[in-house]
Amino acid sequence: MIPSYDPNDTEAGLQLLEDLTTNADAIQQQVLHQILSQNSETEYLRSFLDGESCNIQENFKNKAPVVNYEDIKPFIQRISDGDSSDILSAQPITELLTSSGTSGGKPKFMPSTAEELDRKTFFYNMLVPVMNKFVNGLDEGKGMYLLFIKPEIKTPSGLQARPVLTSYYKSEQFKNRPFNKYNVITSPNDAILCEDSQQSMYCQLLCGLVQRSDVLRLGAIFASAFLRAVKFLENHFTELCADIRTGTVASWITDSGCRDSVLSILNGPNQELADEIEALFNAKSREGILKRIWPKTKYIEVIVTGSMAQYIPTLEFYSGGLPLVSVMYASSECFFGLNINPLCKPSDVSYTLLPNMAYFEFLPVDDKSHEETQLESRSTDDVSLTDKDRIVDLVSVEIGRYYELIITTFAGLYRYRVGDILKVTGFHNKAPQFSFVERRNVVLSIDTDKTSEEDLMKAVTQAKLNHLQGLFLLTEYTSYADTSSIPGHYVLFWELKPRYDNDPPKLDKKMMEDCCSEVEDCLDYVYRRCRNKDRSIGALEIRVVSLGTFDALMDFSISQGSSVNQYKTPRCVKSGGALQILDSRVIGRFFTKRVPQWEPLGLDS
Repeated sequence: MIPSYDPNDTEAGLQLLEDLTTNADAIQQQVLHQILSQNSETEYLRSFLDGESCNIQENFKNKAPVVNYEDIKPFIQRISDGDSSDILSAQPITELLTSSGTSGGKPKFMPSTAEELDRKTFFYNMLVPVMNKFVNGLDEGKGMYLLFIKPEIKTPSGLQARPVLTSYYKSEQFKNRPFNKYNVITSPNDAILCEDSQQSMYCQLLCGLVQRSDVLRLGAIFASAFLRAVKFLENHFTELCADIRTGTVASWITDSGCRDSVLSILNGPNQELADEIEALFNAKSREGILKRIWPKTKYIEVIVTGSMAQYIPTLEFYSGGLPLVSVMYASSECFFGLNINPLCKPSDVSYTLLPNMAYFEFLPVDDKSHEETQLESRSTDDVSLTDKDRIVDLVSVEIGRYYELIITTFAGLYRYRVGDILKVTGFHNKAPQFSFVERRNVVLSIDTDKTSEEDLMKAVTQAKLNHLQGLFLLTEYTSYADTSSIPGHYVLFWELKPRYDNDPPKLDKKMMEDCCSEVEDCLDYVYRRCRNKDRSIGALEIRVVSLGTFDALMDFSISQGSSVNQYKTPRCVKSGGALQILDSRVIGRFFTKRVPQWEPLGLDS
C-alpha cells in the first residue's frame, strides 16, 4: 500500500495522485482488509473478528467499538511497560508518538512501527509534484525551512516516546534521505537535530541568511513557530550580521555539530552581505521584511488552518504579499491528506485525504454556522449504538456536512476518534476534500497546546479557591488567545464582585499574579512544556473587568441574533465586537511572574 515512485518525476507523481483518488473506494477496502488480516491475531482484535476471514470486515464494523484515548490507553500502557507489541499490532511497535492533545494533563502516546516511517516518507514525497504543478523553478534554489526537535521520553520497556516530527527528523529516512533537487534546504541536519532550541534557531537562521540568494521558499510546520523565528530574527539580526561579517559563529553556540556545520556554510567573512542585511533591518518599517531579505522567495509554507488561522494577519504584514501555503493535514496518529490547490487563499484551504494512508470513517455532527461560534460537541465522549449506525466511509460523505474523523491505522489504532471536526468542501475524483474546522472541545490554542473548556474551568476554579481569599466572587469569566504579540498568550477576562460591598474591587497585585500562576500550574502538560521548555507561549494574563461587563456582552450577542433564552457566556471569545466590549471595560491587568514547572513524564507518571 506504499507505492514507489521518483519524486523528481512530477508527471508520475501527479498520475499517482490521480490513480489514488480515482480508486479511493477500492483502495480503502484494500487498506481495511490488509490491516485486519495482518492484525487479526492481536489481543485487541481477536474478540471482535471471530476468526472468520470471509466476514472479517463486516465483523469489524459490527462489533469493534468506536474508541477514544482513554479506552485504548491500558493497552498502550502495557506495551510501554514491556508487554509484546501483538497486544495491538502484528508488526513490532518501535516507538510511541506523543500527541499534542492531552489526557488528564499528560501527553497521549500513539503506537508506531518502522513501516509508518516509510509511509510518512511517501506522503512527504507526494507534496513535491503538487507544488511543482503550481510553482515553476523550485529545483533552481533552496527552501529555508525551520525544523526543530522536541524532548523525548524513554518508557520502562526502553521504547522512545516523542513527537511525530522529532521521530521523523531523527529517522534514517530523513537523515540519509536520497538527494531530491526539489527539496534542498538551507538548514544542515546538525542544526535541525540540536536539542537546544535557541541554538538551533540561531544556526538555522544564520544559514538561511548566508544563502539568501538561493532561497526560493520559506517555511516551518506551524505559523506560530515561523513567527517565533521572525521575532527571533528581529531580536538577533545585529549578532547574526556580525557573524556573517566575520565568518564566525557566536560564542554562545556551544553545540559542536551546529558550530561545525554552520562554519562550513559561512565559508569565511562576507562584509557586503552583512551590510545589506543590516540595512534592511534598519529600514523604517519591518512590513514586508521577509520578501526584502529573501527576494527570490515564491511562497511561505506554514499551516494556517484551525487555530493557526489567528496568525494570518501578522504573517501577511511580514511577508510582503507572498502566498501562504498550507500543504498537508497530519497528526501523531496518522498522516491524512494534501492540499492539491496550494496557492488558494488560507480561508479556502481544503485537504484531499489519501486513501492508502489509513482506513477512514466519519461520524456526522450537527451542522451549524461557524462564523461567530464554535461547533458544539456532543455532551459525551461515548458513541452510542445509534451514532455508530450513522458512521459513513470515505467516499460516502456529503458536501457541506460536518464530520468527526475516525481512523483505523496499520500501527494499531482501531476505530479511533482523532477529535478533529472537518467539513466536506468537494471531491477530487472519488476522494472527498475537507476543510479543518476545529478540535473537538478545544477553546484555546496558541501553539501545539489544546486547552478544553473543562481544563480551563478546573484551572480557574482552583485559582479562585486558593487566592481570592473570600474577598471576591468571580461572577463570570471568558478567555481568548492573544496573538498580537510574539509569542502569543492566554488572556482571561474576570468579573469580580467584592463580597462585602458594592464598591469597585480593590485589587491586590500579588493576589492577582498568584491567580495567574495558579491557572498556569493547573493547565496541562503540553501547555506547560510550551511555556517552560519551548517558550512558544507567553505569560498568562488576567484582565479584570468592571461589574456589568458580561451583561453588556450578553446584550451584544442578543443584538447579533442569539436567543435570550439559550444564551450562555462563551468560554472563549473570537468576535471582534465582543472583544472590544470586554477590553473597553478593563480595570486591571495582571501577568504570571514565573514560568510553570514542567519536566518530561512517563506514561504512568
